[in-house]
Amino acid sequence: MVGLLTAGLAGPAFAADDPPQTDQLWINKPYEQTLPLGIDGGQPQSRILGVGIYHDNGNFTVTDGRLTVDVSDLAGVAEVTWPDNCTPSGTSAVCDIPVVPTTGAGQVLLTVRAADGAEVGAQGRITYEATATGGPDGTLTAPHESFETTLTVGSGPDLAIDPLADIEDARPGDERTIPFKVTNNGNESAKGFTVKLSASYGLTDLTRYDACTYTAADDNDYPPTATALCTLDQVLAPGDSFELPEPLTVRLAPHALNERLDIDVEPGDGAQDIDAQNDYTALQIGAENTADFSVTGDAVSGAAGETATAELTFKNNGPAWFGHLGSGDPVAAVRLIVPAGTKVTGVPSGCVPHTLVGGYYPRQAGAPRYDCYLPYWVLEDTQRTFAFSVRVDTVVPGATGAVSIHPSFGEFGEHPFDFDPDLTNNTAVLTVN
Repeated sequence: MVGLLTAGLAGPAFAADDPPQTDQLWINKPYEQTLPLGIDGGQPQSRILGVGIYHDNGNFTVTDGRLTVDVSDLAGVAEVTWPDNCTPSGTSAVCDIPVVPTTGAGQVLLTVRAADGAEVGAQGRITYEATATGGPDGTLTAPHESFETTLTVGSGPDLAIDPLADIEDARPGDERTIPFKVTNNGNESAKGFTVKLSASYGLTDLTRYDACTYTAADDNDYPPTATALCTLDQVLAPGDSFELPEPLTVRLAPHALNERLDIDVEPGDGAQDIDAQNDYTALQIGAENTADFSVTGDAVSGAAGETATAELTFKNNGPAWFGHLGSGDPVAAVRLIVPAGTKVTGVPSGCVPHTLVGGYYPRQAGAPRYDCYLPYWVLEDTQRTFAFSVRVDTVVPGATGAVSIHPSFGEFGEHPFDFDPDLTNNTAVLTVN
């Protein structure tokens, strides 16, 4: 009996009517990496490649990960130093990962550098395979021959922005200092360079520098931004760093919420940066603020066969604006459940027909439900009206249809918009007769 009980507890338990559980093992690795030659013929610099494995389904515990790394294609191109959790054999190694997470992680840190005598442009590949214990069948295997990293030998400047910690506790009105610093990690000097700063709508008062040109973008298709383009003549030798003559500061506007400062650097004089992956960063700045979303329904009337216009209005009552600046997902969807006895004959732009439970509906007109998507950003006073043409087929006195605001994906949760202080105005009704 004890043995049977132990066997029953070895894996996750699912109800008999649950859909079959699946899982998949994946390899997380850099797509490519440039390896610089040495400075003035010296020892080539090393780079660290973080490689790891992960799986999809958190209902399963996955252990005993084994990542096989094959470097046979790097002969004459690059040399690899193995970390302690890898056991090398010839031109490959098996690396142990005792517990496999459900998010990508770099559990294996490979040290790579250009091989002695390698020439600029030489290329080679590292390939990977992986297995682990767990999942629905007891063993997981990453897709065969699907993962590789291309290494290229290069020579030139490599401008890298020092890592910046996101700011999460700011308040509207705060001035924050950004510790901007750029270092040349390449093997050749950067003969001047440019710095581009792009501040989201809730960030104001960027520090003014003589070397910078400032512009403000106000395009209806994009949220307002402030941009500074700085051209610097300073030569950055390998290993040298640069900091702005005065600290870089920004101020959070009264409408600030989830803000972002994008920073991009490029070498000047037509030079090509040998590793563009560290030329850019997006600093997230969160402000303690709210944006009160609301929706207003309508009341229409008509005899059987008549058509009326029903206007459903979304409004952001502020004080903050809001945008999905990273994903570009719509800020929200305004949903209409069509009232009984009526049929939608005219659908406004941006509205998608659905079945009542959210499935595919084949025609624009006549659906029982519509989801109307807003752009990926709304200002602190944005108002958007969706005008539907609704035909009364059967007079049902007091018929109502639900109107509500939802996240652009998923359904209502306990608190779908964590920045919205008042969820009571996120629902309304469309009343007919």
